[in-house]
Amino acid sequence: MDKPDRQPKGYMFDLDGTLILSNRKLGSYTVIPGAVELLEELEQRRIPFLALTNGSAYPASQQGPRLRNVGLPIRNDRLFTPNSVAGKVMRDRAYDNVLVLGTQGVIEALEEDGIPTCTPGESLADNADAVYVAWHPECTMADIHKASARILDGAAFLTASDVPFFATQDGPAFGYSCAIVGAIARVTGQEPEVTGKPSLHAMRFVSARLKLAPEHIAIVGDDPRVEIEMARMGGARGIGVTSGTTSRETWLAQPEHRRPHAIYDNVGMLIRDIGRVSV
Repeated sequence: MDKPDRQPKGYMFDLDGTLILSNRKLGSYTVIPGAVELLEELEQRRIPFLALTNGSAYPASQQGPRLRNVGLPIRNDRLFTPNSVAGKVMRDRAYDNVLVLGTQGVIEALEEDGIPTCTPGESLADNADAVYVAWHPECTMADIHKASARILDGAAFLTASDVPFFATQDGPAFGYSCAIVGAIARVTGQEPEVTGKPSLHAMRFVSARLKLAPEHIAIVGDDPRVEIEMARMGGARGIGVTSGTTSRETWLAQPEHRRPHAIYDNVGMLIRDIGRVSV
């Protein structure tokens, strides 16, 4: 691993595989050992932190209480999803009408941010100037057809995530948005713009929320293609854990742009190194 030279002043954590494991239907959570103690330690030391998941099914107002019910001490204002990042991107670009392929939770999250949305079955969908694909287990061919038609007509093409799998209690689970955007991209010949991890949109969002430059932030996660790639690309420190999708052996075999600066079995082991893990 790389030689450390500076201590992090703030942390961003992934959720699935890093702080918790959910079941494949996202209906229940198990807290990963040490996660509670780590967040409490950071809180006590007044070290800023947040969690950014690539899961887009629920807004923080719904997911936060569920996480606290199983003991994870994280406030809603420290919990973010790709929808949080997408909302900022959409506001900055002043989209008038965003066609959403996603659950009601996705729509609610965007509307909480003031984004005008529509769904494929509404007449407004015919005039959408952007298409946003997120968690959508009930996606139909009609939905894909409508989204593809709008993109071919010039609408922007964005997605919460293009990661094919995420960690659950039952092993890797299928990422719906990845499959949906794959179909749309094949039809339209256009690749989506990712708003979640590992995009620079997400890195800039984290930096702004923590009020820290990327070089002072440690990004902690279980997927080399997601958290660590974002950290490396954005100039932050990447910390890999083996509690999710990636073993220590797999971490060590990663190319440089996906190789973590440090590896831990779980986030609880970070406690002993707070103030010493460097960026």
